[in-house]
Amino acid sequence: METGYMWMRRVRFGVNPLSLAMAYSSSATTLPCFPPHPLFSFTCFKPPHLISLPSSYGPRSISISTPSCCSSASSLLSLPENHDFPDGERGQTYTHLSKGSKVLLKGLNYAEFQEWVQSHGFRPGQALMLWKRLYGDNIWAHDIDELKGLNKDFKKMLSEHAELRALSLKDILTASDGTRKILFALDDGLVIETVVIPCDRGRTTVCVSSQVGCAMNCQFCYTGRMGLRRHLTAAEIVEQAVYARRLLSGDVGSITNVVFMGMGEPFHNIENVIRAADIMVDEQGLHFSPRKVTVSTSGLVPQLKRFLHESKCALAVSLNATTDEVRNWIMPINRKYKLSFLLETLREELKFKNNYKVLFEYVMLAGINDSIEDAKRLIDLVKGIPCKINLISFNPHCGSQFRPSNDEKMIEFRNILAEGGCIVFMRFSRGDDQMAACGQLGNPGSSQAPLLRVPEQFRVALNLGV
Repeated sequence: METGYMWMRRVRFGVNPLSLAMAYSSSATTLPCFPPHPLFSFTCFKPPHLISLPSSYGPRSISISTPSCCSSASSLLSLPENHDFPDGERGQTYTHLSKGSKVLLKGLNYAEFQEWVQSHGFRPGQALMLWKRLYGDNIWAHDIDELKGLNKDFKKMLSEHAELRALSLKDILTASDGTRKILFALDDGLVIETVVIPCDRGRTTVCVSSQVGCAMNCQFCYTGRMGLRRHLTAAEIVEQAVYARRLLSGDVGSITNVVFMGMGEPFHNIENVIRAADIMVDEQGLHFSPRKVTVSTSGLVPQLKRFLHESKCALAVSLNATTDEVRNWIMPINRKYKLSFLLETLREELKFKNNYKVLFEYVMLAGINDSIEDAKRLIDLVKGIPCKINLISFNPHCGSQFRPSNDEKMIEFRNILAEGGCIVFMRFSRGDDQMAACGQLGNPGSSQAPLLRVPEQFRVALNLGV
């Protein structure tokens, strides 16, 4: 049964998310710059047609299922303390997008890729040649005509049974500092955004999205205003990095780093994110160093543990507060996974990871989380955790009540952390004049996730009065 109908059954016989959101809309605040709408979008898209792999594929056939595209309905977070938050494991996700009856090759890791080629009667060596033309040798092929040097019969089989492209280029916006924001159209008409950030030191980073929108409703994040539209497939995630290299390597130089810090909560789409990261670090393909592929999370603890066990890639945790009271408000996922639980999990798990440091991201919000007391608490919170701390300048957007901490406050905060023995960096805005900076991606439209009620002690800091 298709996901759309499965979702409608849950709505009919379970809790109606529309009623649930309306029940709590009184706790939301609507800003003047948005159309007054207390709810988020419940749009649910039917997934593409599923594919059937040939029976000759072998006993380890790939399971292909459909996504839960409506988890935003029950998981956007203007909800009570005991609300059931998305945990990234419920529902179904699809790992391989198909176009008609064709397999989308960029959804396969190399073992599956090789097995699929052999299932059609071709040698493993031909699979490797094809793999390198998709991901390596500076080809980054998007269609059959670009597969030079392959067997004629092999190319004929590919034209009949395989699809090489997962995304369509919509636009490229260039910021004044050289940052590029790439807009990609998906087959169902949705749009995602990818950012390429050049650096004078020879390091260029591509920031990829893992979902269309996001279910976490972090109050400082523009993407969170969208709610979750759907998960991205592994192919749609990988192709962002492929496209970035194909389009921009000539302009910005070699793209050396990948960060999963675009649209979405990566660990809410854990299956496809781990698969995509595995494809990105394959030595015969894109060959990113695992240390230079960083996956960020708002703090989904079970998925965090799984990632640390299954992936060699780097981990970033978006922390942004030093008390549960503040984090419950600005990052509602904290209502399910408290600071102490999150940090103790990291403390225990990293005992078994050699030379591994987690990156804590800390968005500086004026008057909210940037006090001297916050800095001192942060030192105590991360004690015993091998880590680096990245202080991030908040990037304003229409829809947020927050203001960025000024440079002097950020420097003071950094100095306190450094004196306390922390490894700390400061990250300033890149690409903000094209809405390409951290926390600015997406297009919420008129139906948006509700803003949460501001705690009384912070109303003055946000110029809301008392």
